Amino acid sequence: MDTCVYIDGMQGRSPDVVADLLDIRQINHSTVAIQELMHTIGVLDPGHLGTKTAIGQIKTTIAAMPEHRIFTPNADVLGRGAMLSGILCRIQGYQHDARLRALHDCVLFLQAQKLGLAVLTANVSDFDYLLQLMPTSRVLLYRVAA
Repeated sequence: MDTCVYIDGMQGRSPDVVADLLDIRQINHSTVAIQELMHTIGVLDPGHLGTKTAIGQIKTTIAAMPEHRIFTPNADVLGRGAMLSGILCRIQGYQHDARLRALHDCVLFLQAQKLGLAVLTANVSDFDYLLQLMPTSRVLLYRVAA
């Protein structure tokens, strides 16, 4: 699952079809998503009223991930992900922080491909390009509920 799936779920923005899918499918997690969720904890404003609740939700989400369902990308995936993210940044015209996000998306994309898994994401713009570059990969795209 892409990090946006966790965030959309915590914020109640996931469409019902996503919740239904997660109820009936085996869920695998990537250390890439865990890293992005932990980064979110670091950037949250400690003085904001909602920060404590958000941190609690993130910690609960990570703690609920079974260890045997958490996968870490290997050196091959990390290297190819870096190259693919460079292509994506060039195509999308990304600058600064968006480049790191693109790197994470590409590593997650290649990790899922290597493991024979599908990525679930609402990030249609980036993952559509990735599918065009590597059409044999599997991605399930959804739109955030209005």
